[in-house]
Amino acid sequence: MFIRSVRNYRPIRAVCKARRSLALRATVLSLLSLTLAGCASFSQDGGFGAVEQVAKERLRKEAKWIRSEADRHAAQQRTGELLAQPLSADDAVQVALLNNRGLQASFHELGISEADLVQVGRLPNPGFSFGRLRRGDEREIERGIHFNLARLLLMPLATEVEERRFEATKRAVAMQMLALASETRKAYYAALAAEETFRYARQVMQAADAGAELARRMAQVGNWNKLQHAREQGFYADAALGLARAQQVRTATREKLIRLMGLWGAQTAFKLPERLPDLPKTATEMPAVEEAAMSQRLDIQGARLSTEQLAKNLGLTRTTRFINVLEFGLVHNSSNVEPTQRGYEISVELPLFDWGDAKVAKAEAIYMQAVNRVAEMAINARSEVRGAYLGYRSAYDIARHYRDEIVPTKKRISEENQLRYNGMLIGVFELLADARAQIVAVNGYVDALRDFWLAQADLDMALIGRPAMSVAPTASLRAGEASAGH
Repeated sequence: MFIRSVRNYRPIRAVCKARRSLALRATVLSLLSLTLAGCASFSQDGGFGAVEQVAKERLRKEAKWIRSEADRHAAQQRTGELLAQPLSADDAVQVALLNNRGLQASFHELGISEADLVQVGRLPNPGFSFGRLRRGDEREIERGIHFNLARLLLMPLATEVEERRFEATKRAVAMQMLALASETRKAYYAALAAEETFRYARQVMQAADAGAELARRMAQVGNWNKLQHAREQGFYADAALGLARAQQVRTATREKLIRLMGLWGAQTAFKLPERLPDLPKTATEMPAVEEAAMSQRLDIQGARLSTEQLAKNLGLTRTTRFINVLEFGLVHNSSNVEPTQRGYEISVELPLFDWGDAKVAKAEAIYMQAVNRVAEMAINARSEVRGAYLGYRSAYDIARHYRDEIVPTKKRISEENQLRYNGMLIGVFELLADARAQIVAVNGYVDALRDFWLAQADLDMALIGRPAMSVAPTASLRAGEASAGH
């Protein structure tokens, strides 16, 4: 070991000094170099294989760790192929896995953790010291080779700790990847719903504009009173405000999707489909949703792994609390006037004042803290997955009610009013009001359908990790809801 110990960690020290010939030193250093080369090495995938497997199993997508220009070119080519056609939710997730720079930065955590693992698994470099002392005609030459015996003795324990830490890093990186996929999927549905809402807002604006213009002309010839004219003008103003808000939400949701997918420049001109995916015929039944979450959630698995690591550290602390300083050295000094000195020395620090009980108490407190946090995480996970599933089912029921009841009813009313208008039983303003009401109903279904797909993404995430529950952006045509029936 090095002659001077590190104060913070107080390692075991061992000093070995011996006179060696140049040939012997060269042989020892060569053997040590060969040992160092074979002790520990980096894996071919850098630990990314586990993360890549999670992407294939949980997302059915390809994750790519870009570490060379060839990888970057392949990712850009694949991204271009996906953006050349109207983007689907799965394609948006794939683009994010290939281009999101924050995710790529997380992948490099694997390299950092593996480097720590390789470092702790390698023997320390030996040290050589040379001293030449002169006192008159007397000359004394001292040679020494120093080796860190403490690291050699503790290498199995330290390697086990770093292996657990490396596994925890893999889980954490996989969790970040899954979270990005979930957020991208939700941003996609929000952006697509905002596009539909904006189109309906323009239709409401066109109907309001036609009604306002007709009311203005009828007011000019005296066929309408001021109250009727003011109502149409008020609806036009509210419709204009609704269109502006829909445009604002449309821009914000699209930009969020762009950020998550890591796009810039000409890539941001991608196209979205014209409408959201249809509602499934039936909702997914999950009677054992809590048990599924407990067995699949990566955050709970990672927390358990960290707790096991702390338990190992606690055992190590109890073992080494009395061994603060231990030195072992061989002495071989030669002089041209004195006989050669040979011998050995051992020194140990006596635990008279510090018995190490404070370190053990601290380790036990940290361990029990981790145990309680894992228990809290499990309780919260059960609640999160229950809430996500109930939100999914309620969102499905609401969207189905819009699809099967509200929208068809509004359509039948519109068809009946069209017949009455053709028979000159109602006027044009009643027909415009009915058209506005139908547009509002369809827009409500769009919002409900969007909320269902967001709830679906939250449920999928809750089964494998902690979800970020959705707060859907609202761009409903409130102006139309307020005045569609007059």
